[in-house]
Amino acid sequence: MRVVSLLFALSLIPALAAETDPAGYRTLSMPAPHHGRMLEGAIWYPTDEPGDEVVIAGNAVFHGVTVSENAPMADGQHPLVMLSHGLGGHVRSLAWLAAGLAERGAIVIAVNHPNSTWGDFDLEAMLEHWTRVQDLSLVLDKTLADSDFAQHVDPQRIMAAGFSYGGWTALSMGGLRSNQEGFTTYCREHRARSAVCQDLARAGINVGALSAETWAASYADDRITHVAAIDPALTWGLNAGHASDLVGHVTLIGLGKGDDRLAGTDFDASGFAGLLPDADILRLAPASHFSALSLCKPGAEAILEAEGDDPVCTDPDGTDRAGVHAAIIDRLAADLDL
Repeated sequence: MRVVSLLFALSLIPALAAETDPAGYRTLSMPAPHHGRMLEGAIWYPTDEPGDEVVIAGNAVFHGVTVSENAPMADGQHPLVMLSHGLGGHVRSLAWLAAGLAERGAIVIAVNHPNSTWGDFDLEAMLEHWTRVQDLSLVLDKTLADSDFAQHVDPQRIMAAGFSYGGWTALSMGGLRSNQEGFTTYCREHRARSAVCQDLARAGINVGALSAETWAASYADDRITHVAAIDPALTWGLNAGHASDLVGHVTLIGLGKGDDRLAGTDFDASGFAGLLPDADILRLAPASHFSALSLCKPGAEAILEAEGDDPVCTDPDGTDRAGVHAAIIDRLAADLDL
């Protein structure tokens, strides 16, 4: 296990990265038979020719990202990243990561996972974690079936990456299997620290009523060569058997230290990190779970507090959220030899 800890040292990262051309950007939409409706998403990619420069993913709370809409893709083969957002997130949530990797030379595809996306949320249906892998595998099928697009994909560098629940999606796509009992035990023992577990309890939703066999099945996509999981969920109660088929190239990124670490995604406390002796592990502090979301505008904390959504923009003292982002982009880019 190669462990890199950047504790209280993110100020060493340059405040401004070298100037690069904006990533190319297109939206996507396709039928998703396993959901019975359309699947929406976006593609970021390297380009060396201009398109229509626009700012996406910005609002009153978050800074947006500049992209070059409909610009032509750069010649040659590029690594491909299948990117999964967190619970209640959106393709906009990780636009900074998608654009940053595309500017470094990767193709990045992200989707809005039905039933667990902002504005499209079903507390009971979102527990069917395997449908999120099915979303990404479907898009990967369509991508590689398009000869014009597939010629730009390096099949030796196809990464599943994600944040929080999306971190689990990436691990599952890479071959990790889940443990339903582990999740129910976590909720029983850590409910006071888990908003999701509290919501499930209030709604009277019994996780044990779901098929344990389906919950624990393998959803590995053998086209995945690399996995990167940022503060991944559902890692409690796992053993070596659950990880036996996980791809060999795995990076885990943990956000925060001590009380700033989110219990549900603490892969050290859950014991998951110990199951992966060959994984690369990057721990970033000061930071919190939500430091992986977009850069916040001045006044964002007050807006979110009024809406009951703080602490999305309230990082621990001393946190450099831009520095956290830069460190994550650098780590994934290095994994992909960019």
